Amino acid sequence: MDALLPLIVNLVGGAAGGNIAGALLKNLSLGTRGNSVAGILGGGVASQFLPELLGAAGSMDIGGIVAQLASGSIGGAVTLIIVGLVKNMFAK
Repeated sequence: MDALLPLIVNLVGGAAGGNIAGALLKNLSLGTRGNSVAGILGGGVASQFLPELLGAAGSMDIGGIVAQLASGSIGGAVTLIIVGLVKNMFAK
């Protein structure tokens, strides 16, 4: 379970980041479900490399949890932006 907890934190952060980005960037929003799915995917991908860059790989202290939430949120937001831009390009 200790190995899965950082991934779960990143996925939750990714879902939050995707929804926050969707709320801020209305033209790229995919709806609540789409924002969440894109965010979860981005958070999962970001969990593979961003915690290493932020110095929080595997640590479950408060700093590590915050860093993992931040990396998941960043990954979720970036993924939502990319998917939203691609969707808008194909819609035209």
